[in-house]
Amino acid sequence: MKIDSHQHFWKYNLQDYGWINYNMQILQRDFMPEDLLPELNKSGFDGSVAVQARQSIEETEWLLQLADHFSFIKGVVGWVDLRSPQLEQQLDNFAGHPRFIGLRHVIQDEPDDNFMLSNPFLKGIKILEKYHLVYEILIFQKHLPQTIEFVSKFPGLTFVLDHIAKPLIKEKIYTPWKERITELAKFPNVYCKVSGMVTEADWINWQKTDFHPYLDVVFNAFGTDRVMIGSDWPVCLLAGKYSDVISIVTDYICRFSENEKKAVLGENAVKVYKL
Repeated sequence: MKIDSHQHFWKYNLQDYGWINYNMQILQRDFMPEDLLPELNKSGFDGSVAVQARQSIEETEWLLQLADHFSFIKGVVGWVDLRSPQLEQQLDNFAGHPRFIGLRHVIQDEPDDNFMLSNPFLKGIKILEKYHLVYEILIFQKHLPQTIEFVSKFPGLTFVLDHIAKPLIKEKIYTPWKERITELAKFPNVYCKVSGMVTEADWINWQKTDFHPYLDVVFNAFGTDRVMIGSDWPVCLLAGKYSDVISIVTDYICRFSENEKKAVLGENAVKVYKL
């Protein structure tokens, strides 16, 4: 299967999506499965992984309901309160759903840069191991030192780094991101999504070559067996059409072997998420 490993759905309202500011008016509407499916079909994808956009139990329930009705949604990365004393009860409520594949917390929005190293959060992550769930890491590049320490504590858990840790693509700055990504990739249980890059670039004037130095680093560090493509739709629409965003990666990997292409375009996602 070819899988878009990272996309979102929402029914827009200001309260739940306050991060969508006046510069992002294109996102101030509903984005539903019926809107995504034509884009997947045009780009040759068989399915997608829906990722939480709200930090609520209701978000996870809603995404799983969508997955029940739309077979192309192959998996859901939801949210539960990983610091809650009722965490196991929350996980038990979802564990029986075949498309509940992982969890994510919006670390990048936490005021404490060391949030992921706090004892209540670490305790919650430890519990995930027995549920065989993937944990997705959403950070800015400044959080990479903490992330390296974080993943070192859980060699038995599978991690997926979202959006290549959001380097400063617009500014064409590569260090210390490059060195820290290379260090993070030394942990064999960490995978990386080549997604969310276009919104870290110049939204209007980006060129595909702007991303090549960053893709070089990611593929050199993780190899083709731990990298997966993702659109970050509809957020990506801030900077380009779905097909244009996807082609950043598909054009880059055109020189790879057929097996390597298949891995990046879907087989790694199938493996990681057990789709």
